[in-house]
Amino acid sequence: MNEEVAEKLPSVRLAELGISLPSVPAPVASYIPAILSAGQVYTSGQLPSADGQLAVGKLGAELGVQEGAAAARTAALNALAACAEAVGGVDNLRRVVKAVVYVASAPGFTEQPKVANGASELLGQVFGPRGAHVRSAVGVAELPLGACVEVELVCEASAASF
Repeated sequence: MNEEVAEKLPSVRLAELGISLPSVPAPVASYIPAILSAGQVYTSGQLPSADGQLAVGKLGAELGVQEGAAAARTAALNALAACAEAVGGVDNLRRVVKAVVYVASAPGFTEQPKVANGASELLGQVFGPRGAHVRSAVGVAELPLGACVEVELVCEASAASF
């Protein structure tokens, strides 16, 4: 990867990908979508909702890995929007530190890492090398509202945002 590509702002990368950050989804209970603390932005779990539709079902039963990865990408985009709102814009995010991807899994389903790649690959596309992060991919029995995945992010904010 050349230096010019590596140094592009996240907003430029999003535009090149044809992606607009969505509005931050309203919380479904008593919490806030994201909080800035000590230079880090932490998100609440974000669901795969887009255009008023929520991706639901269990991986390994109603959904396959590709559908799950697409849902994880959508949830990560929602988490990224929450991070950006907390710091005054996506360009005020210095890097992605950690992603946690919860996957609603049928018994015997063990492809959670492949599902989580949908989130990780999006973050790499948006942040380039600064999108490389540590990650957990966790299989769970159920998620809120029957969602198939839920994504949490921790991002480092630029000094200008706090």
